[in-house]
Amino acid sequence: VPTFLDRTPQGKGLRGQRNFCRNPDGRSRPWCFYRNNRGRVDWGYCDCRQGSVRLKGGRNEFEGTVEIYLNGTWGAICSDHWDNADASVICQQLELGERGTARHTLFSGSGLIPVHWSNVHCHGNEENIMLCEKIIWQGRMCSQNMAAAVTCSFSHASDFISIRLVDGSSIYEGRVEVYHAGQWGTICDDQWDNADAEVVCRQLGFGGVAKSWSQAYFGEGSGPVLLDEVRCTGNELSIEQCLKSSWQEHNCGHKEDAGVSCTPLADGAVRLVAGKSNHEGRLEVLYNGQWGTVCDDGWTEWNTQVVCRQLGFKNGKIVSERFLEENTVPIWLDDITCSGKEFNILQCSKGDWGQHDCSHQEDIRPPIRLMDGENKKEGRVEIYINGQWGTICDDGWSDKDAVVVCRQLGYKGLSRARTMAYFGEGKGPIHVDNVKCTGNERSLADCIKQDIGKHNCRHSEDAGVICDYLIKKASSSKDSLASVCGLRILHRRQKRIIGGKNSLRYGNNTRNYVVRVGDYHTLVPEEYEEEIGVQEIVQHPEYRPDNSDYDIALVRLQGPQEQCTHFSAHVLPACLPFRRERPQKASNCYITGWGDTGRAYSRTLQQAAIPLIPKRICEERYHTKFTGRMLCAGSLHGQKQVDSCQGDSGGPLMCERPGNIWVVYGVTSWGYGCGVKDSPGVYTKVSFFISWIRSITKP
Repeated sequence: VPTFLDRTPQGKGLRGQRNFCRNPDGRSRPWCFYRNNRGRVDWGYCDCRQGSVRLKGGRNEFEGTVEIYLNGTWGAICSDHWDNADASVICQQLELGERGTARHTLFSGSGLIPVHWSNVHCHGNEENIMLCEKIIWQGRMCSQNMAAAVTCSFSHASDFISIRLVDGSSIYEGRVEVYHAGQWGTICDDQWDNADAEVVCRQLGFGGVAKSWSQAYFGEGSGPVLLDEVRCTGNELSIEQCLKSSWQEHNCGHKEDAGVSCTPLADGAVRLVAGKSNHEGRLEVLYNGQWGTVCDDGWTEWNTQVVCRQLGFKNGKIVSERFLEENTVPIWLDDITCSGKEFNILQCSKGDWGQHDCSHQEDIRPPIRLMDGENKKEGRVEIYINGQWGTICDDGWSDKDAVVVCRQLGYKGLSRARTMAYFGEGKGPIHVDNVKCTGNERSLADCIKQDIGKHNCRHSEDAGVICDYLIKKASSSKDSLASVCGLRILHRRQKRIIGGKNSLRYGNNTRNYVVRVGDYHTLVPEEYEEEIGVQEIVQHPEYRPDNSDYDIALVRLQGPQEQCTHFSAHVLPACLPFRRERPQKASNCYITGWGDTGRAYSRTLQQAAIPLIPKRICEERYHTKFTGRMLCAGSLHGQKQVDSCQGDSGGPLMCERPGNIWVVYGVTSWGYGCGVKDSPGVYTKVSFFISWIRSITKP
């Protein structure tokens, strides 16, 4: 009888899982059905030879459970001691590649085929599996009910490992699992991002939008965690080509299992590009196979919620900005109006595809932020251009510019401009200079008239803003200061300023001094800043210019009783300590001032936490120069030395008393240099002088 292949007409053989060579009727030779030249179903013997192998049950021809043809019967191999060398011989025999990965699979449909061998041992260079050592299996089932299986690959494509998605709502999403050493396992989500998801989707043959998921988004796996710290560039063909940890080296649990979704591309698909991470960026939408942008006309918070929901995020924030980079993609949509309940952007009201009255400066994108302010409504202005965050030079920077920045960030209140690195110096490039807004623009991009990157500035000129600026009514009445520390010693005492005698470098003539309150930046006039004349200077009678003992003075301010200064959110008094009061060891203490920062005198008010040092250590360091009317503070050890410096003389050392009450425990007096190791700063101990202060300030 001709063989099966000889009797099967070209291209007309029957295919499929149910039509493979077998001998269900007990014949010595396997046979199968086929369709003959007349279109009728016929049967014929297969051309199997002793020792032939095949793979069954895999997702493709390169993987599956190993079956071997012996004595007219197909049978399985027990997985005992089955390894990659054995698998490689199978793959080479089938001409499916030089490399084989050993796998272990549960027997399915037990009893359909026998088990021929167990404990196969190959060196990997045998021509066929018959030449390997093995044990003829005499039992009915394998000891662990596991059969030998393989995954084959060619040496030039050896960077492919088996991968699958599990527990998703469709075949396009799920928890990522890889196959190694005979078992499926998960991937830890450390470093997991969209570039990794892109590779997984490509390896699985899925197009569309690739998105990474973390924290066991698709549920926790049950096998081992096989990989960690996967770092793909996004161009790899297989996840094995990516940087990653060694197999099973990780510090994760299944709560960190990584997942992906490979959303099929269709009109209305959305993505975020050019952002710092996968949850922010310029919005793009797909139409007719091409990505394009969305105009920001009428863009609302509800629109943002719909886009974020479509991308798989629970919520989002609108940060609309004109696009400052060159862009050649089309603008697909304009005038989108969503209610916030839609599941994708196509369900919202919108204009026709490609119909708009916009330029790419109106693309939805988030390249503006405020940095280093005390809250999210203030800070140094930074914009995102050409892949980098950078600052704005303050040349011509005004409140009108601040209005536009704050409007763009969603703030509607009063806006104030800040110049000269009011919120500290930035570290990136200076992107923009000579911004000129009228105050009516929707975006800062409308105000930029100079080429990006062209400027004549330093970071000491970085621009800032304060949004929703509140002007509180100044007050000095007792009723409005019920929560102000020092209320119990109001009336004339409110007119006293405590400082060190060393800070009175121009003598005792009151005409040489003014007291400025509410100052933050020495070169920027603030709305809450106020200058008050000095009526009288009272130095301690025991003070001598040739030493620093008794280094304390009082300053009486000009003005009517209780009206010499005005308190606000920016100007508040601090308490005097009780007589002989000592701050607790764990006190929260700070020094403030405009002194030397190591590069120059600071323009902005600085503060630094500073530890108090025991009296014994101070006496050992400074000997008889250190008296009981002094205390010292600073960092004795470590690379970063915190200390008061030149320019800080007379400044306060304040500590927090229980109840959020701040107390002036010390006045900056003297020391050896600034931040010198083992040379802490020395401060006048205010508690020692309470009796003298009261005698001077009594009504």
